[in-house]
Amino acid sequence: MSHPHAHHEDHTMAPDGTHSNGDHMTPDAGHGQHMMMQMTFYFGHKNVELLFAGLVINTPGEMVGACIGVLLLAMLYEGLKIGREVLLRRNQVNVRYNSMPVPGADGTVLMETHKTVGQKMMSLPHFIQTLLHIIQVVVSYFLMLVFMTYNGYLCIAVALGAGLGYFLFSWKKAVVVDITEHCH
Repeated sequence: MSHPHAHHEDHTMAPDGTHSNGDHMTPDAGHGQHMMMQMTFYFGHKNVELLFAGLVINTPGEMVGACIGVLLLAMLYEGLKIGREVLLRRNQVNVRYNSMPVPGADGTVLMETHKTVGQKMMSLPHFIQTLLHIIQVVVSYFLMLVFMTYNGYLCIAVALGAGLGYFLFSWKKAVVVDITEHCH
């Protein structure tokens, strides 16, 4: 244990009772320098570390700002998911329709039509899709890490942002319906 008037070397007690000079970290080394990871949900705005070492929330105003930022990030994630689907549909090539007869339950024959689409690998739309996929994955992991702070305010911001983003963007999603015809 360090004494306030001791010289600047950080002497800490090792688990086996020996002292270390700061070269090796022990469980109680550097008290105050490294925060213990929170493992239960809590509501608070003091000393909340957010994604990066220097980004620490200490005031209610900072927490409100962080929640707004997280909410917007979650909305962006939902927008990215829907936007990628829209772009994919817009850049579809090699569209083929395959019809096949399928016997119905009441003895009738149904004609099911399936739409098959393809996309060229070496094309600008596919490169854009790949870049957007990378951004989507990074944003999703950021949101997961924000949720793993276990801070109630930030978790609510993630959930609200995802819900609001889905509400705003998902109505543009086209509903895929199989074209089914009855033949007698």
